[in-house]
Amino acid sequence: MLTRAPLPPPPPAVSLQPARPVMVAAATPLALPTSSPALPLRGISPVAARPISHRPAPARSILLLSPPRAAAAASRPPADDVPDGDSTHLLAVPVPMDPAAAAAQDAAVAKQVTEVAVAPRPPERDFAGTPYVPVYVMLPLGVVNGSGEVVDADELVGQLRVLKAAGVDGVMVDCWWGNVEAHRPQEYNWTGYKRLFQMIRELKLKLQVVMSFHECGGNVGDDVSIPLPHWVTEIGRSNPDIYFTDRAGRRNTECLSWGIDKERVLQGRTAVEVYFDFMRSFRVEFDDYFEDGIISEIEIGLGACGELRYPSYPAKHGWKYPGIGEFQCYDRYLQKNLRRAAEARGHTIWARGPDNAGHYNSEPNLTGFFCDGGDYDSYYGRFFLNWYSQMLVDHADRVLMLARLAFEGSNIAVKVSGVHWWYKTASHAAELTAGFYNPCNRDGYAPIAAVLKKYDAALNFTCVELRTMDQHEVYPEAFADPEGLVWQVLNAAWDAGIQVASENALPCYDRDGFNKILENAKPLNDPDGRHLFGFTYLRLSKVLFERPNFFEFERFVKRMHGEAVLDLQA
Repeated sequence: MLTRAPLPPPPPAVSLQPARPVMVAAATPLALPTSSPALPLRGISPVAARPISHRPAPARSILLLSPPRAAAAASRPPADDVPDGDSTHLLAVPVPMDPAAAAAQDAAVAKQVTEVAVAPRPPERDFAGTPYVPVYVMLPLGVVNGSGEVVDADELVGQLRVLKAAGVDGVMVDCWWGNVEAHRPQEYNWTGYKRLFQMIRELKLKLQVVMSFHECGGNVGDDVSIPLPHWVTEIGRSNPDIYFTDRAGRRNTECLSWGIDKERVLQGRTAVEVYFDFMRSFRVEFDDYFEDGIISEIEIGLGACGELRYPSYPAKHGWKYPGIGEFQCYDRYLQKNLRRAAEARGHTIWARGPDNAGHYNSEPNLTGFFCDGGDYDSYYGRFFLNWYSQMLVDHADRVLMLARLAFEGSNIAVKVSGVHWWYKTASHAAELTAGFYNPCNRDGYAPIAAVLKKYDAALNFTCVELRTMDQHEVYPEAFADPEGLVWQVLNAAWDAGIQVASENALPCYDRDGFNKILENAKPLNDPDGRHLFGFTYLRLSKVLFERPNFFEFERFVKRMHGEAVLDLQA
């Protein structure tokens, strides 16, 4: 296990990129002692724990009463405020104090705590009359199991009816490659999805369908395990280079390496041919759902978690937030491509990955590659990062070309992950290892927007509910800036002339989080009147149907649709 080194002092501000919103994180005047939960994949959104003000929601049989939380809070262990090393300076000797003076001091402290706790919120914007932005809800990952059955179908129908009554436009469903083409090549079992889609059609909801060419399990929010098809994993046992590989030789079985996109290693087919055959089978099987408009969009899975990125921060290999991750280019197929690229540049010594880029949980300034003035900005570093990111763009180009052929005339989309940690440093290390060549002096998202524009694909971006100030309060050493990242990516897409949709990265149930989504969905005073093409909420669960949570969600849907609400907070 790696030992985290002491945190370095914050690096000096670097502002070589085009101007972006700058969020200055200030320390909280008075911090109440609370336990800090373990941080997940994209950081913690502390807004989820804030109290919300609400009126009683309409009574519905499906809605659940919120479980008592006071007992759970009381049972939490106190936060560990003792730093590493010698803590003798924290010991104190009790000193007698006059009771009256003690009472006066306690009253003053209580007054300060009260003043901090009731700090007013900023006024809410009135979104009445603003453009209509459709709202979809992701269904559970395992809504269709490996046997081709809809899980808890009766309960699901009841939940979908409540969503429909709340004004939700539709739902998003993952079609898992590992379930559909599980046992033999080109033998597809769509039975469970046929039943599920019929249920959704009868409720007059729309469908967003994800072509999920990755495994489920091992990432934040994964509550089921769905591996890649059995026949693919059998090939992987004899040829593990079909998987992404890190510098230490660890294979990541979450998805196939982009190095085999054009290699006939899957029983005579290339990886892109396998993806195309799957998509074409789906298009033929569900033709009537396309013809009558029930299927409104197909999202094409292009990498880890269905996102266009390398699997650079896998929890199963020990990664923890906010580690920088590792480059994933050490399978023999990508290495062969790297050698060709180095030879073409006349520098065969460059046919290697960097040897000073740290490990999964390293910090940028403690590595020779990502530190300020590090090798990432050397001639070799720029060559390697350009090649590494171009592999990502080329993979998107190849698969989207075939997706456009399979789904001609239909809306297609690509999800791009919001790697917002270390965004306030010069190198943007976590983005670099994920394949986004976006240091402070380069726009790494414009090439992605350009390839999406080429195939008329929408961009679906995550983490629109996160606030930079909140991230700073929870994990200041991560130098995260989700708001700056969202601003950059959305503008790169809009400048390229493509539609932009979004989803939340972490569960969101409170008004503050929903307000942040609304602000990004409908930017204030945008001179071009730009707004999101759609929003997909993560995810359908029993917690969503707790009454205070569902009231806030229903209110959010109305505002996304441009309807008026009567309880705006001034």
